[in-house]
Amino acid sequence: MSPGVRRYDPDRRQRIIDAAIRVVGAKGIAGLSHRSAAAEADVPLGSTTYHFKTLDDLLVAALRQANEGFARAVADSAALADPEADLARTLARLLGELLAADRSGVELEYELYLAALRRPALRPVASQWCESVSGALAERTDPVTARALVAVMDGIGLQVLLTDTPYDEPYAREVLGRVLRGSGSSGPSGV
Repeated sequence: MSPGVRRYDPDRRQRIIDAAIRVVGAKGIAGLSHRSAAAEADVPLGSTTYHFKTLDDLLVAALRQANEGFARAVADSAALADPEADLARTLARLLGELLAADRSGVELEYELYLAALRRPALRPVASQWCESVSGALAERTDPVTARALVAVMDGIGLQVLLTDTPYDEPYAREVLGRVLRGSGSSGPSGV
């Protein structure tokens, strides 16, 4: 290809996002730059700055993609859609499945999520994640309880990751059940 001729590459933006996620997974947020993402994606540096003007723009795209896992699992859960299903049991199982399936992926999601503490550009994306999961749960309980359930699941997930302890599903089920009982919501089994 002669210099100055652009090659048609419709997937380049997505490859850059995927590369950014891999860089953050390997080196942390501090290791991410336009240059490191370009190298990982095997694209020219100008491609990263073309698609993502700032590093925060790239982090926002990465966070949006990383956040899809648990929100999708909640939204797609047939058990959550069933009004007769034990909500505490179902959420505890979903959280356990998420942590067991891809622990490094969950660590990456939390790293990007918590980066919003220092990077205000990421806060709307982190907030959207909380709202989407809470919204799905609010179909089974009230909005305040749904937000409390999300906070509890976040806390349990962080404790498991930070202390490197095994996930304790009965404990998670009990804590989630207490939140539900405190709200007046109860599942078929008294939870």
